[in-house]
Amino acid sequence: MPISAIDAIGPAFQHTKEQLLRPFRAAEWAKLALVGFLAGELSSGGCNGGNFQIPTKPTGGRGSLGSALPSIDPALLAVLIALLIVVAIVFWILFVYVSSVMRFILFDSVVAKRCEIGRSWSRRHGDGLRYFVWQILFALAMGVGIALLIGLPAAFALAAGWLQHPRQHMIPLILGGMLLFFAFMGFILLSLVVHVFTKDFVVPQMALEKISAIEGWRRLLHMLNAEKSSYAGYLGMKIVMALGASVVVSIITLIVLLVLLIPVGGFGVVAVLIGKAAGLTWNLYTITLAIVLGCIVLAILLYVVSLISVPAIIFFPAYSIYFFASRYPALDAYLRPPLPMVPSAPPWPPPLPEPIG
Repeated sequence: MPISAIDAIGPAFQHTKEQLLRPFRAAEWAKLALVGFLAGELSSGGCNGGNFQIPTKPTGGRGSLGSALPSIDPALLAVLIALLIVVAIVFWILFVYVSSVMRFILFDSVVAKRCEIGRSWSRRHGDGLRYFVWQILFALAMGVGIALLIGLPAAFALAAGWLQHPRQHMIPLILGGMLLFFAFMGFILLSLVVHVFTKDFVVPQMALEKISAIEGWRRLLHMLNAEKSSYAGYLGMKIVMALGASVVVSIITLIVLLVLLIPVGGFGVVAVLIGKAAGLTWNLYTITLAIVLGCIVLAILLYVVSLISVPAIIFFPAYSIYFFASRYPALDAYLRPPLPMVPSAPPWPPPLPEPIG
């Protein structure tokens, strides 16, 4: 029988406690933090990676950033920028693929109450590839939708002459801007709902039946039409709990990061002083090194945030699994496999053989 969004909270909490605390395993916690981070399941933002302070006052005529960049050939600078863009796109695509596979690894980890990254990767890379295609197509659809949503009204305003003489068309520009704002926000909210329902309700179907995301959504739409209020209640409860979890995790994260940033900041000051003593100046190589080191520090800080967020990383997938399992028999059977049949013991003492003749 389908359970409500409120009734699914208790089993999800119990599942989270059993998986993380009975018993507590530091290695398991670390693996779940990595999987949750790569799967995009972090429940809290607000992580500031720190800013690199580049001196703007020249010291000796060569130490400032302004004196370093003009010495670079503009053609070389253009090539470097283009290369940086290409590398960023490649890394984004790679991260989306890894995130797609990790989504299924997180699903398996929650259901089985143990995390086996290597074994699950070999099992789930095909499912992750199908989900990766969906995510790329969904991102492209969002980009096209935003471009049309903003471009068409802008083109209409330009063709109507509103932008050439804005003071003469203040009322339609204001009303049109308000309408465009609400339409844009509605589009973003709809996209977020599609994203959440895909990872919560479509991914389990893809994992258990090896179907595409489009087929999973076709089936999910029938479920949504049959239980609109139940799924709306699920979405509302998840928003409320996510806000609460974000507040708690943000407070803990802020405290931990403040403690960690003290030695990190001290190390950065020492590194800058050593660099100045060694005669290093800001040039293309030192700036690149600073950016690479900053990315490494940022990745470490994000992983720390993921470690703090492990309870939320487990609870929210468990919440969606228990809610959906009562409506999706294949998931319920996967979550609660039948107990193996135990052969009955032979009677004791054994019966005496019948007499011959």
